[in-house]
Amino acid sequence: MSIGTLFLTLLTTALINNVVLSQFLGLCPFLGVSKNVNTAAGMGGAVIFVITVASALTNLLYTYVLVPLELLYMETIVFILVIAALVQLVEMALKKLSHGLYAALGVYLPLITTNCAVLGVALTNVQNDYGFLASVVAGFGTAGGFAIAILILAGIREKMAHNDVPKAFQGMPIVLVTAGLMAIAFSGFSGLQF
Repeated sequence: MSIGTLFLTLLTTALINNVVLSQFLGLCPFLGVSKNVNTAAGMGGAVIFVITVASALTNLLYTYVLVPLELLYMETIVFILVIAALVQLVEMALKKLSHGLYAALGVYLPLITTNCAVLGVALTNVQNDYGFLASVVAGFGTAGGFAIAILILAGIREKMAHNDVPKAFQGMPIVLVTAGLMAIAFSGFSGLQF
């Protein structure tokens, strides 16, 4: 693949086909961890690491193990095992290096394992027949798009905490309205001509 194609893949996965705002994958951590910008940044960083590394490892396992051994029916199970192992590594590292962030992420950190966005990227890479480099770029772009979306929502939620929101919209309703407006805004990227 050319550098231009890789760049377009990166932009497309991050902005145009944003995993949260256009595909609606990974909504649990998106809505649950977006109360604070620092916590959202930590979750975004963890997701970037897990999705990027998972994209690389699942591509290698698919190409060099599952296809040659004709075990394609095992791809989902193998991909979930890889993702679970990576999340365990991230969890252990955060517990050791940044206990405050580990505590702030709480239950949402282990939920990266069941985050459908992570598995969705691995399966999409296989379905699109991406090579190794394209899989890594698509994974990084998707995770970057997740991080952008969660950081924007966290920033808006921090500002909304000081606003006078009507009683019927307080709490999760205004967050869902905000996420919907963000999805509409991000749909504007689909008009970009490359």
